[in-house]
Amino acid sequence: MKDVLRKLGIDPVSPGGFCGEWLGSGGEIKSITPIDGSTLASVKQVTPEEYERISARAHEAFLKWRTVPAPIRGQLVRDLGNALRAVKAELGALVTMEMGKIRAEGEGEVQEMIDICDFATGLSRQLYGLTMHSERPGHRMYEQWHPLGVVGVISAFNFPVAVWSWNAAIAAACGDAVLWKPSSQTPLTGIACTKIAAKVCEAYNVDPAIFSMVVGPGSTVGEQLIGDRRIPLVSATGSCRMGYRVGEVVGNRLGRTILELGGNNAIIVSQHADMDMAIRATLFGAVGTAGQRCTSTRRIIVQDSVRDQFTDRLIAAYKQVRIGNPLEPQTLMGPLVKQGAIDDMMEALKRLKHEGGEVLYGGEKLSGDAYPGGLYVTPCIAAAKNEYKIVQEETFAPILYLISYGTLEEAIALHNGVPQGLSSAIFTTNLLEAEQFLSHAGSDCGIANVNIGTSGAEIGGAFGGEKETGGGRESGSDSWKAYMRRQTNTINWSTELPLAQGIKFGD
Repeated sequence: MKDVLRKLGIDPVSPGGFCGEWLGSGGEIKSITPIDGSTLASVKQVTPEEYERISARAHEAFLKWRTVPAPIRGQLVRDLGNALRAVKAELGALVTMEMGKIRAEGEGEVQEMIDICDFATGLSRQLYGLTMHSERPGHRMYEQWHPLGVVGVISAFNFPVAVWSWNAAIAAACGDAVLWKPSSQTPLTGIACTKIAAKVCEAYNVDPAIFSMVVGPGSTVGEQLIGDRRIPLVSATGSCRMGYRVGEVVGNRLGRTILELGGNNAIIVSQHADMDMAIRATLFGAVGTAGQRCTSTRRIIVQDSVRDQFTDRLIAAYKQVRIGNPLEPQTLMGPLVKQGAIDDMMEALKRLKHEGGEVLYGGEKLSGDAYPGGLYVTPCIAAAKNEYKIVQEETFAPILYLISYGTLEEAIALHNGVPQGLSSAIFTTNLLEAEQFLSHAGSDCGIANVNIGTSGAEIGGAFGGEKETGGGRESGSDSWKAYMRRQTNTINWSTELPLAQGIKFGD
């Protein structure tokens, strides 16, 4: 662990604010690894006064950065991706150490950062506007896209670096600066990424404050960020409760938001499904990252005729999941992130039983020398009904609710019958079922898949959901438009001044 921290430039005590210089004189927080409960390092949080200094510097950096040609901005982002490639193993290990996901997933998260840098590099030459025909003779009308400003990014512990990069790489290519508030659960990965980005900026003689950062309490620094009128866009990932607060504050100042909030993702398993594929997808979707992904599979909606077969095979697969130190290559599931997550899981199972549900497998705390720190559990499969209150909520833990259905129409109604709408999937070899699931009357989620699971979204497609998931979109497709301001332009190259809609005003 010490070698990883040293290579990434993490000191025993680091300041938690950056704007071209490192600041942080507030309270000290410890980064504690959920692997065994030991302290990795400490971070000095920024004070409200230091936040103001950092925000002002980020805005100053934006005013210069926006004048750099977009393809040059793309070159810087390309080199950021190359810098990440050089430390993929170490940064992936830090993600594992600080958050608890297995090593393969930690390195996979860094690969997401590399991929989005590649995407944004190409995007820097494709910030296209449209030309429209004017109804007025001798006029040309078109639209163009300009840099927006400083983008506030609030990320969650479960993807401590990838979510920043989804926003930061595209924002930088679009000519924006970024002010990042990483989770206080995972501040070291934020510091490591910021140091990497700063070195790339210095090589380009660019103000590194375009990649600024603040580590601090949500009640102070977080509230300052979402209320900051210098920040026209806030991209926030977290709980629905957090999203309501961010949306309220930013909306009251008429700012923009990209909200990536809770998921209650389901897979429909048809009687026409390839069962081998369905089992594998369910296992990764529900057990991967110990159920701590916003796209984790929370519900399995299984056709009556295959329920027993599917359940037996899924339980057998769960029994083979190797739980333990996520740095060890044979481990498939590491710890939950903190004791509060364990408590939430146990409370959810208690509520499930009270409502009439039944635990079919797992849901136990693990102890002993193989599980130091007390944050390890067995993943849980439970028989439930969709209308249970606990099923309607998102519990950020490896609990999978098994629900039966008869007709596909019933399955889709069950699938859509929750407040959240992020990711969804159906397993079927029946073309008609697949098309119905993807139709207007099918899944109501922002992501809908056929014969792949709910987790593992690629950066090329816009990521986000509907309903209480927030409605925002990050990463691929045309989501770059959220990070820019649209401007409609009309040029009159005639010697007349006709008005639109044929209006006559005076002689």
